[in-house]
Amino acid sequence: MTAGATPPAPGAAEAGTPGAAAGPRALARRRRRASAARFWRQYRTQRAGLAGLTALALFALVALTAPLTVGSGVAGVTDAPGGPLEAPSGAFPLGTDRFGRDLLGLVVWGSRVSLLVGLLAAVLSVVIGAVVGVTAGHFRGVYATVLMRITDWFLVMPALVLAIALTTVMSRSLGTVVLAIGVTSWPTTARLVRAQTLAVESRPYIERARALGGGHWHVMTRHVLPNVMPLVLAQTTLMISSSILAEATLAFLGLGDPTVISWGGLLQDAREAGAVSAGDWWYLMPPGIAIAVVALAFTLCGRAVEAVLDPRLGVAR
Repeated sequence: MTAGATPPAPGAAEAGTPGAAAGPRALARRRRRASAARFWRQYRTQRAGLAGLTALALFALVALTAPLTVGSGVAGVTDAPGGPLEAPSGAFPLGTDRFGRDLLGLVVWGSRVSLLVGLLAAVLSVVIGAVVGVTAGHFRGVYATVLMRITDWFLVMPALVLAIALTTVMSRSLGTVVLAIGVTSWPTTARLVRAQTLAVESRPYIERARALGGGHWHVMTRHVLPNVMPLVLAQTTLMISSSILAEATLAFLGLGDPTVISWGGLLQDAREAGAVSAGDWWYLMPPGIAIAVVALAFTLCGRAVEAVLDPRLGVAR
């Protein structure tokens, strides 16, 4: 360096590097992208999870394209294209129902309602369970005791019975079905999230955050919630499977919305038409198989996500 030259400011050399030039938000985005890429690399090693994801992608494609492939007119009774309870044929690959409607079109159209109700009910259930679990694990004391006793009460009560009771006293609509499933199936999530919250809040960095002035909201949203989100994500994928089965059960019992087509509603129509005693297998099998395959696919995806995100299984690093 020549005499009189001004020395570089501290950190000037480091500021020229790409890592130092990036701001906190850019660094956070880069870390999220790297985490997502790492998650996908690990998820691809789960063959069952890939099979479930492929099946779900196909069902989602069928549901999204249903207005283009079969149209909303497939549910009409007055202009049904076939005769009542026709066996599978070239014109009707899955046969017809008791009104002469094409069962293939009904199954395709019903996928929209069944998947939507299952997803919304699962999200509602997991949100309630996560809020209860995080707050009960953070505040403790009398508040946590009361919440956990309410959770225990919901755990010992059959969720299906409570859902039936709610749908019976409320109006028959998709919103009622979603609400009935969501508010009766959250206790398991609450228990799991509370246990994870207690484990997270026992770590030293939580004490440091409190010592630096972090309030309850800061600790729960910035430290606890990000650490329990993998568990919440895995629980959501598993809950969707249970919610679809619950919706099909309620519709089969005649407690669903009679104005919409769903897989459970098709099974209820088949029961009322006497398809079981008459041996009309084509009326029962398509919606039943669709429910079973979707439930299995979500379960496989949930188990794969759990295996990737749960460090105790030795997969995530």
